[in-house]
Amino acid sequence: MTGIVERHTSPVAPVVPRGGVFTPLGLDESRLAGGFWGERQELNHDAIIPHALHWLERAGWVGNFDDAASGRPYEHRGMEFADSEIYKIIEAISWDRARTGPGGADLHAHLDAALDGLVDRLAAAQDADGYLHTLFGRAWQRPRYSDLSWGHELYCFGHLLQSAVANARAGANAKYLQVATALADHVCVMFGENGLRMVCGHAEIELGLVELYRLTGVRRYLDQAALFIDRRGAGTLPRIEYGSAYAQDDMPVREATVLRGHVVRALYLSAGATDVAVETGDAELLRVLETQWANTVATRVYVTGGMGSHHNDEAFGLDYVLPPDRSYCETCAGVASIMFSWRLLLATGKSRYADLIERTLYNVLAASPARDGRAFFYANTLHQRSVSVPAPVNADGLCLRGASSRREAWFEASCCPTNLARTLASLGALWATKDAEGVQIHQYGGASVDTVLADGRRVGLDMETEFPHAGTVTITIRESPGTPWTLSLRVPEWAEGASVSVNGVAEEAAPGVASVTRPFAAGDTVVLELPIEARFVFPHPRVDAVRGCVAVQRGPVVYALESVDLPHGWSTEATVVDVSKPPMSDSDGVRVHLSSADSPARDFPYSVSAADVAPDLAASAEVPLTPYHDWANRGPSTMRVWIPTSPVGTAE
Repeated sequence: MTGIVERHTSPVAPVVPRGGVFTPLGLDESRLAGGFWGERQELNHDAIIPHALHWLERAGWVGNFDDAASGRPYEHRGMEFADSEIYKIIEAISWDRARTGPGGADLHAHLDAALDGLVDRLAAAQDADGYLHTLFGRAWQRPRYSDLSWGHELYCFGHLLQSAVANARAGANAKYLQVATALADHVCVMFGENGLRMVCGHAEIELGLVELYRLTGVRRYLDQAALFIDRRGAGTLPRIEYGSAYAQDDMPVREATVLRGHVVRALYLSAGATDVAVETGDAELLRVLETQWANTVATRVYVTGGMGSHHNDEAFGLDYVLPPDRSYCETCAGVASIMFSWRLLLATGKSRYADLIERTLYNVLAASPARDGRAFFYANTLHQRSVSVPAPVNADGLCLRGASSRREAWFEASCCPTNLARTLASLGALWATKDAEGVQIHQYGGASVDTVLADGRRVGLDMETEFPHAGTVTITIRESPGTPWTLSLRVPEWAEGASVSVNGVAEEAAPGVASVTRPFAAGDTVVLELPIEARFVFPHPRVDAVRGCVAVQRGPVVYALESVDLPHGWSTEATVVDVSKPPMSDSDGVRVHLSSADSPARDFPYSVSAADVAPDLAASAEVPLTPYHDWANRGPSTMRVWIPTSPVGTAE
């Protein structure tokens, strides 16, 4: 594959390809320090992970493993994929342990104990041939692999493998890797060339197998992942009401030109296919995946970076079908989008992938947790028409996610909180990379980087910034070899007019990548200035649902109009924005010029006369907007991201 360089190092990171344009930095090389994301990592450690552990026990999902180990008949608790939530929280604890580095032992003592206890309990439930799932295979249960469409067996296996790799790279519980390799060997026997020629209804096993190959060097794991990728699209899964595209079984991966079907399934599949393409040197497969990403981003992604406009099947809509009030934008889809984009960034070096990661981080991932880290959005709507009320719960007190329009403590299907936890814990690994020439910075926030280039030269730097609240990013060189190397900075696609200065000497920097090559000395500073003033964002004319509306974005952050900020008596459903007056931003936030639009009720909501349906614009005011990721944190409210526009010259 052109541009692919073989390597066999193993950073402490979730994705460690043996080839690619960029080498990822481990969590011991790239550490976040305070600021927007550093604070969220601490929230993850202090609240989100302990909260998840509490609910996994309370809901009985961990107890399934105890019951399975006992050999006695039991009633399985949770959904088919409940096992995977335990694996994801083990992964979260592993990465959280790794990111603290030396001196973190006391900080992690309670989480390490929890992790060891979980590993012991699930290991006790593993069958002699390596199989491990609590819902299938026992005399009183359905047979193994009898429901590949919905059973999620291989899906759960994939999460176990990913978490075991994380655990091994973080230097934690050695027993877990033995569990994982026994399970992977079982999969290779059961689904190899001479085994079941089937795939799982939910892609994920591919990711786990490739990463286990990267860790162990055992080739059959990579070969098995490639088999699963090539089998997808052959119609091996039974027909279901949503159609074969739901599980991407309608056409081979190599023939698809856009992502379709269930969003998380599609993105996990694409991420796994990228892993296979890189490890096997399959340049054609990588090209196909880049095309799928580009077409999807061009036509099927919300302004927040969210994906999925169907609630019923959690799926992509057709091109430009992006209704804000029906946006599903599952938090797990945000995680999966980042996984796919990150792999393409490592493989190709193209900054566009980091641009989407940034948009998704600030407007999907950051939106999920409440400020206290103990409640979460499952779906991330862009338009809330009515004040949210508590959703129905099942007999165990778990929220029925489809009915939820607010953050909830735990869900019947709580894939999102655990996915969020593992992503926040490993976030430092998305910040920077290296190649033979130097270091690349992809995301901005307080951080430190300490790494060794391929030729043995050591580089250390510190990043200080109040981003995304301010646009100045200061990078101070702390350690440098004295010979020339390159520091590359991503200039986001929204940052027209950016500049980069080296020791006070500034130059313009166009969106893309700005690189500085020199024999840096300790104390040298590189300052990136990003213009983050608020601006209107206009939709593509084919996005019917928001024609005649605008959104507001400042830097990477999308803003929302929330009812708690409106003057008394106003409604988010009867408000228009004057686009002739640009949005204002300062240290107090972002404001726009709005008018209350009075549209009296009619006997019939249509008319042949435009005058009959034109709203009467009443009082006007400057109204503050809230960052979309922070909405619904100040009590019951309605909200909208896309605001209807008014004619120039509204009421004063």
